[in-house]
Amino acid sequence: MTRQKLAADELARQLGKVTGHRFAAPGRLERALTHASARGRDGADYERLEFLGDRVLGLVVAEMLFRDYPAADEGELSVRLNQLVSAETCAAVAEEIGLHEFIITGTEIKSLTGRKRQNLRADVMESVIATMYLDGGLDAVRPFIHAHWSGRARSEFAARRDAKTQLQEWAHQLSGSRVPVYTVVSREGPDHDPVFTVAVGVEGIEPARGAGRSKREAEQAAAESMLMREGVWPAGKEA
Repeated sequence: MTRQKLAADELARQLGKVTGHRFAAPGRLERALTHASARGRDGADYERLEFLGDRVLGLVVAEMLFRDYPAADEGELSVRLNQLVSAETCAAVAEEIGLHEFIITGTEIKSLTGRKRQNLRADVMESVIATMYLDGGLDAVRPFIHAHWSGRARSEFAARRDAKTQLQEWAHQLSGSRVPVYTVVSREGPDHDPVFTVAVGVEGIEPARGAGRSKREAEQAAAESMLMREGVWPAGKEA
């Protein structure tokens, strides 16, 4: 954590201010903010809550998109959903509300940068969403998600196709024989939290790299990097 560790009740009070939610179980909230590197003898950390929060976020965002885009087909809705529940978006919301200031980690985790830091913030954002849900169900968590995701849902970037599909189509337009080729460059970290680095190459184009917690995520990141570098997608993509 970047500040002195707070008592559970004070943690709940301060998080209540930034989220607008009154946390009913301070101990559960503390667990939602605790990385595996800092868990105590009880073994409590945010991983199980993150699992639940991911599904809750997906449901509320899908519900919101279904309501707000009545003319959108399944394909467009899926593209929008994938953008809005991505690690990039979750981490951006976490930073927006200052959630990263409350994350409890071991010393070795405090210096994380780049994709690893982004993933940590995204995980904790999802675990806090799960905590809100467990406090009072969907009615308790909807206001927070709507407040921080509805504006992003209206962004031009929210309807952007997934990067791998876009890159394949762009490569085909350059020449019918050009196909993106993805190669795993490295795999780092423990088995429960790996980070893959993938390079993508297109004939005649300088390769690009991306990282993620799965090969698929890293491939998407590499494809996005090439699309932005080559000007197919504009720079300054919002999360």
